[in-house]
Amino acid sequence: MNEPVTLLRIIAIVFPVLAIVLVGWVYARGRNLDLATPNQANLDIFVPALVFSALADRSFDLAGHQMFAIGAFLMIVGSGLIAWLVAQASGISPKTLVPTAMFNNCGNLGLPLAVLAFGQEGLAAAVVMFMVSNLMHFSFGNWYLDRHAKWWNAWRYPVILAALAGLAISFSKVELWEPLRVGIKMLGDVSIPLALFALGVRIAQSHVTAFRVGVIGTLVRLFSGILLTWLLAILLGLEGEQRAMLIIFGALPPAMINYVFAERYEQQPDEVAAIVLIGNVAAVLVIPVVLALVL
Repeated sequence: MNEPVTLLRIIAIVFPVLAIVLVGWVYARGRNLDLATPNQANLDIFVPALVFSALADRSFDLAGHQMFAIGAFLMIVGSGLIAWLVAQASGISPKTLVPTAMFNNCGNLGLPLAVLAFGQEGLAAAVVMFMVSNLMHFSFGNWYLDRHAKWWNAWRYPVILAALAGLAISFSKVELWEPLRVGIKMLGDVSIPLALFALGVRIAQSHVTAFRVGVIGTLVRLFSGILLTWLLAILLGLEGEQRAMLIIFGALPPAMINYVFAERYEQQPDEVAAIVLIGNVAAVLVIPVVLALVL
């Protein structure tokens, strides 16, 4: 009886995610869609609202999620080191391989997977790991691609400010006016389906021009992330759903924003696009397998 139940649960988790991505992919085929404005609104309004709602929730306990923050940080750093070694051995530019290994799709895919697999508790843990990844991406990630970029600029991004505000509300035990809380939550609820739809559109509009680099980058991201989070779950004493949440975080494909950064700083955007595209397509097969192993 356990096997059919597990299979049905995996289908229930993955199907809504893939279905929305597929809708975006189908809708974008043959159309010249420009999602720059909706994506910017998602980064500036909807995702910050989601982060704020999760962290300001009365049930959120930062101390209970500190292991996820530590695990996410160590996985990101470790993946970067592994990618740097692979880059030296393969002749691929480290500035192409390292960021795509370090920074995964914890927003577009990680948040909805956490909600569908583990509910509100999963969302809170995923938001903590999402925040660690974003803080490192907008600080170290920026600086790694452009040594003139300033680390402290990360604090001016709306998602970081929303996290600080949410944590302040949580620590102070202030109860938000209920209509205000509901309004912010409704804004946050827009972020996940919009991000998945935009992911489908981006895949439809992308083309692979550097297949070898794309495959190597995908393998480095997936294998380093899964291996490191599996080891870290043991070292940090995580078990059950906590262990599963951390390993799923490690199995996520490269973040779409890696391509945006590569294009902005003119750091081989075609190669980065290949890693991002192949990695996210491969996630269709990898994520269900990982779910089957950890649930």
